[in-house]
Parts: sequence; C-alpha cells; structure tokens
Amino acid sequence: MRNIHRTSTLKGLLAAAFVVAAAVAAPAQTASSTYRGAQRDPFAKFKPALKRKVEKKVVAHVAVPPIQARIDNYKAQKLAAMNLRQQAPKPTTALTLSELQVIGIFRTPRGYAAMVEATPINLSYVVYPGEQFFDGMLVAIEETRLVFRKKTRWTDGRTEMAVETKPLRQPNAVTDSLTAQRAGQSAPAAPAAEEKKSEVTALVEALKALAAAGSQPQQPPQGGQEAQGRP
Repeated sequence: MRNIHRTSTLKGLLAAAFVVAAAVAAPAQTASSTYRGAQRDPFAKFKPALKRKVEKKVVAHVAVPPIQARIDNYKAQKLAAMNLRQQAPKPTTALTLSELQVIGIFRTPRGYAAMVEATPINLSYVVYPGEQFFDGMLVAIEETRLVFRKKTRWTDGRTEMAVETKPLRQPNAVTDSLTAQRAGQSAPAAPAAEEKKSEVTALVEALKALAAAGSQPQQPPQGGQEAQGRP
C-alpha cells in the first residue's frame, strides 16, 4: 500500500512539473506580430558586393619651401621679435643643411667656431655649437668637420632625427682663381682722371723742388780772397 501511495504521489508531482513547464514555455511560442524584411530578395541572383579600391597614401618627405619664401618668413619673425622686444632669430634659421659649405674652422675664446657659406645667396656666417638651421642644429665643431643633428619631416606626421657631418672644404686652385678673378672684375678700376691727377701732382712737386734749389744764394768758396791776392 505504501508503494502504491508513493507511486501515485510521484506521478502527481511529475504532472504538476509538466504543467508549470508548459505554462512558462507558452509565451515563447506565441507568434510575433512584428515583420522583419529580408536583407535581399530571396529570388534574385546573388551578386557579391563590390569592394572599393582604397588608394594607399604614399609617404614622402615634406617639401622644403623655396629660399625666398624662407627668407620672407625669417624677416617676418625678426620684425615680430623686434616689436615684442625679444631676441630676433639668426639668419641661419632660413638655411637648410644641404645649402651649407664649411669654408673655415678656427678657435675662439668661446671654443671652436666655423665659417659657413650659404650657396644660394653667397653669404658667409660664423656659427657656434647650438646654432639652429631650418632642418637641423649644429651639435659639435671638430678640427676638420661639423656635426649636425638633422630633422626630417614626413607627410604622415612622423619626424626622424639623424646625424649628418659636413667636412671642411678643401682648397681648390681652380675655384680660388675663379673667385679671385670675379673679385677683380667686380672691383671698380681707378679712373683715368685720378691717374692723370697724380702725375700732375708729382710734376708740380718736382718743379717746386727745382725752384727752391735755384732761389738759394751761392756762397763764395772759402779762401777766395787769398786766392785773388796771390800772384
């Protein structure tokens, strides 16, 4: 009897559990009234989406402005500094390292100094370590070369730093002779009038000297009277 009672109790519990599970699952089986359209027509032929070709950006160096634009920018910075009563930048800030030639290295009370020539404008400047340029800075001056820290800018925003050296320019007989010839041609010749004037002045001085010598009285020789009294 007890087994029969237990069996009937278990059956009742199982039946109640099935009823509860069915009641919970019933809302999930309710049909949705919201219509969602398909992303594509199921009867149309499938066509793969076309991929747009993305052009790769070519990374290159940032172009250096022309020398005249850099000079104009330097003049504007100098004028602004003067108006604000601040120290004006040096002219070397408008020059790139590729435009420099080292024409001399010498020792000063401040240490080593160098004379560089700006090839685009044919002007020379005395520079010391720490001198700023358009694309770098002078780091050290050695006996035969200059050491720079060059800064390179790229179009993607990157900036690279590298070491660059410039040797002292060796003397060249041909170049020096051409430079001397140009200097001689550029120097104005002495006018012919000045040469004639110098000749006339020398002639006048000579005539004055002759006139002064002729105006001096002649002194009789010593013992002249004794010579006249002799037989």
